[in-house]
Amino acid sequence: MNSINILRIYQCLCDDVGRLKFSWPAEFVYNPLSYAWDGFRQYAKFSEGRKRVVFLGINPGPWGMAQTGIPFGEVNSVREFLGINSMRIFTPQNMQVSYPVRGLDCPRSEVSGKRLWGLFRDKFGTADEFFAEHFVLNYCPLLFIGRTDSGSLRNITPDKLNPSERDGLCRLCDDALIEAVEILRPDYVVGVGTFAYSRAKSSLEYGLSYGHPDIIRILHPSPANPQANQDWAGKVERQLSALGVWQ
Repeated sequence: MNSINILRIYQCLCDDVGRLKFSWPAEFVYNPLSYAWDGFRQYAKFSEGRKRVVFLGINPGPWGMAQTGIPFGEVNSVREFLGINSMRIFTPQNMQVSYPVRGLDCPRSEVSGKRLWGLFRDKFGTADEFFAEHFVLNYCPLLFIGRTDSGSLRNITPDKLNPSERDGLCRLCDDALIEAVEILRPDYVVGVGTFAYSRAKSSLEYGLSYGHPDIIRILHPSPANPQANQDWAGKVERQLSALGVWQ
């Protein structure tokens, strides 16, 4: 069963990245696959069957996967679209008080997750219709929090890490992505943003036993991206239609 194999892959990745050490700018590191494993375990049921399209995000957002263990796991979308209404969430080690983990009780909405899952809801109507041919993963399972030069806290994407630490992390994430794609066997891998696209390109170009999926990129839904703040869903649907992913 796909879900058993997906869980095996990401349990191993959870353990492997959990042994890594990170320095500045990553002051706080959350591993949702550890403390929010129950959320990811429930989500993995949607991985059954061959998937024509796999969407690949970068890493957890503080109000999405960091809360639920689910890629782009904005709380309302997890409840209302995915239909997951309860999960057992623990407290991450070395939690930053400004970024508390409250699971499905989190009062904040992650804009990226709301936009992404909202697009899928509007296009397909139900989770079952979407997951019949699609699945969503994150490349890296870790959330990094650090400080800007002014001292304010911020979410740090993996490309901003110390290069030697980033490279060690990417080797583990590359291997997990290759294994997951071998199981799901998609025709398309869609990088949500430039970093996810570049990692998919570099890791999936060679070595897949079933052939090579088309690797494409869509606009990231983060509000930090100015292009995403005006009709992001319309732009992405047009991108996917033009590339033949959606009809």
